[in-house]
Amino acid sequence: MLRTIRIQLIIIGVVAAAVQPAHAAEELVVYSARNEQLIKPLFAAYTKETGTQLKFLTGNEGALLEKLKTEGSATPADLLITVDAGNLWLAASEGVLLKVQSKALAANIPAHLRDPNGQWFGLSVRARTIAYNTGKVKPADLSTYEDLANAKWKGRLCLRTSKKVYNQSLVAMMIAQFGEAKTEQLVKGWVANLATDPIADDTKVLEAIAAGQCDVGIVNTYYFGRLMKKDAKLPLALYWPNQNDHGVHVNVSGAGVTKHAKHRAAAIKFLEWLSSEKAQNLFADENMEYPANPKVKPHEAVAAWGSFKQDTINVAQAGKLQVQAVKLMDRAGYK
Repeated sequence: MLRTIRIQLIIIGVVAAAVQPAHAAEELVVYSARNEQLIKPLFAAYTKETGTQLKFLTGNEGALLEKLKTEGSATPADLLITVDAGNLWLAASEGVLLKVQSKALAANIPAHLRDPNGQWFGLSVRARTIAYNTGKVKPADLSTYEDLANAKWKGRLCLRTSKKVYNQSLVAMMIAQFGEAKTEQLVKGWVANLATDPIADDTKVLEAIAAGQCDVGIVNTYYFGRLMKKDAKLPLALYWPNQNDHGVHVNVSGAGVTKHAKHRAAAIKFLEWLSSEKAQNLFADENMEYPANPKVKPHEAVAAWGSFKQDTINVAQAGKLQVQAVKLMDRAGYK
C-alpha cells in the first residue's frame, strides 16, 4: 500500500514538472529618469512581445545615481535609463554601469551617440538648436551658435539658466570644438546680448520669444514641439545652425546595464530591442525626439521641422568636459 502511494506521488510530481514552463518569465528592474508616461508604452510592448516583466522606479537623474551607488551590489536595478549624455557619462565614471559588447547595439546606434567603452547607448536624439520669432527674425539673419555672441543680437537673446545640464552639455561640446579660450569669449558674448536674466526652462524661453521679450534663443527641439502642439499659431520657428561646418549640437536620452544587474543577459537583450527599428519610434515619438537609430524615420510632426546635419563629436564629451563648462560659465557671468 505504501509502495503504491509512493509511486502515485512520484507520478504526480513528474506530471506537475512536465506542465510547468521550462522557466518562469524573467523580470527586469529599471531605474528611469525618463518620465513614466514615456516608458510605460515601451515596457508594455516588450512584455507583450517577449513575456519579460518590467518593474520600474522613476526619479531625478541625480537621485537615481546616488541610489545605485548606495545600493552597490545589493541593487535590484538591471538597467538605468537617463537623460543627457552628461548624466550617462557621470554614471559610467561613478562605476555603476556595465561594459557591454553587442553587435546589434554597435550596428543600430552611431558611434558618436554611444559610450566609446560600451557602458551606455543613446536611444533618442534631442537637438539643441536656435528658435526665433518669425515676425522679427529672418532665417537669413541666422547662421551659427557663435554668431549669437555678435553685437547685432544685443538685447535680443534669451537663454535658459546655466544650472541646467542641457546648457552645460552644450558649452562642454563647444569646448571640445573650439577650446576653452574661444568658448569663454563666445559665452561672454551671449551674456552681453541677453534681453533678460537667464530663464527657468526651455518652454519659458520659447514663450518669451513668442511674446517679443526677445527675438532668439537656444532650446531643445522637443520643447518647441510640445508648445506648438498647444498653439500652432505662435510666431516661432527652428533654425539649424552651423550647417556649413560641424553641425547642430545634439544630445541623447539613453541607457546602460547596471554593473550589478541580476539579469545581465536579459537586460542586454532589452537594450538591444530598444535600439531596434521596431522600438525606436516608441522610444522617441512620444516626446517628439529623433530616433538614435538612423534607419528609423522620426515622427511626421518632427520630420516637418526639416533635416539637418548633426555634430558628430562623441556626446561623451558633454560629460567629460562638464566641470570645465560649469566653471567657464561662472567666469563668463552666465547665471
